[in-house]
Amino acid sequence: MRRESGVSTAAAIAAVIVAILVGIGIGIAAAPSIVAPATVTSTVEKTKTVTTTLGAGATATVTTTVSVEKTATVTSTVEKTVTAGAGGLTGEIPIGALFPLSGGLGTFGENNKVIAEIAVKEVNEFLAKSGAGWRLKLYVEDTETKPSVALEKLMSLHAKGVKVVVGPMASASVKALKEYADSNRIVVISPSSTAAALGIPGDYIFRFCPSDLIQGPIGPKFAKQLGVTHIIFVWRGDAWGDGLEAEAKKAAEDLGLTVAAEIRYAPEAAEFSAEAATLADKVNALISSGVSPDKIMVELIAFEEAKMFFIAASEYDVLWKVRWFGSDGTAKSHAVLEDPKAAEFSAKVRFVNPIFTPTKTPKFKELTEKVKEELGRTPESYAYDTYDAIWVTALAIMATGTYDGEAIKNILPDIVAHYYGASGYIPLNEAGDRAFADYELWEIVKTDGGYEWKATGIYRFATDTITWS
Repeated sequence: MRRESGVSTAAAIAAVIVAILVGIGIGIAAAPSIVAPATVTSTVEKTKTVTTTLGAGATATVTTTVSVEKTATVTSTVEKTVTAGAGGLTGEIPIGALFPLSGGLGTFGENNKVIAEIAVKEVNEFLAKSGAGWRLKLYVEDTETKPSVALEKLMSLHAKGVKVVVGPMASASVKALKEYADSNRIVVISPSSTAAALGIPGDYIFRFCPSDLIQGPIGPKFAKQLGVTHIIFVWRGDAWGDGLEAEAKKAAEDLGLTVAAEIRYAPEAAEFSAEAATLADKVNALISSGVSPDKIMVELIAFEEAKMFFIAASEYDVLWKVRWFGSDGTAKSHAVLEDPKAAEFSAKVRFVNPIFTPTKTPKFKELTEKVKEELGRTPESYAYDTYDAIWVTALAIMATGTYDGEAIKNILPDIVAHYYGASGYIPLNEAGDRAFADYELWEIVKTDGGYEWKATGIYRFATDTITWS
């Protein structure tokens, strides 16, 4: 019985590999792919080699070698289209989505909702073609960019039978629901939570983006490249902002920059006249001491409340004269772009924002156009992680033949290791986070038609360098 179990596990994963490899062949244009071979750990009584031919009018040979306390290597060769079923599941499988459709990340949440709906539609089309008896049903909840609401909404989804959730987007929200998710074996796949402190091995939290251990040093390195000597941090006081500011501050000090001031504001703040006045005073003091304005940089770590901060900051002439740097929380923010005063200030001071950049796959380009058609804008990078999270979840369900949080958690890293989707490869580290990536540098530029976000540079992780287009 144990020998049969080992072979069937390997064959199940092979079937998923075969099924998704032929995604294009069965009519899903530019579908994500799985890269063979895959490695599966099994315990059996003796070595046995089994060669299986999958039917459906085509040939696909799976050769599996299983040894005692060793691994089983599954190698698949696909010559024609093959369809594959998925266990004995039937009916609708609920999958949750916790997005900030309002609050400080409202426009980002809208982007992710649109792409999540596209992903579920495509997955269900794939399942229909594969002959599976089940479909995904998406439940979207608004976290309001509030940690307490994110937890409430997760509990509500759990009551509906949801065992996998895509989101939340904010690290503070992920932190708030982590204990509940772990205790109830709910898999949480965040497309955009980056707080380094949440990178914890063995939990039920996966993050398809890199942590701020990579993003944190980019701002100070940018400052050093510009010849800046003094840096002032202004940041959102939550799990994400506190963590990112700490990483950036450490990098600044390591590079020999002077941290001239630190201004922390409450996450719920909606008006920034006091913070802007304090910032102006700090900058004026530096200038009075002999520091040139072009040697001063303000690093603003914010969500879309940056719009209101810029409106307040624009009242002080001195704040137009210094350098500015942002984060992934404001990169491609539609809220900043759509406000004329905020957009003008951002463009004039060249407010540069880093954000992880996916591989520009055919699916990436296709999704970009679909979001533009529906929302009139291109989505931020993390939206493509949402698409991949839904596909990976579906593949994990197909591989295990069950909708169980623990089973999905255990197989998900193996699926991801052989997956290539809208955001490219997703190399996960031991904490279940994307291990590395490059970061594009975005800023608002003035055009004949007004203002627009434009990628003007890139930070290369492999070489630890910043280059400009």
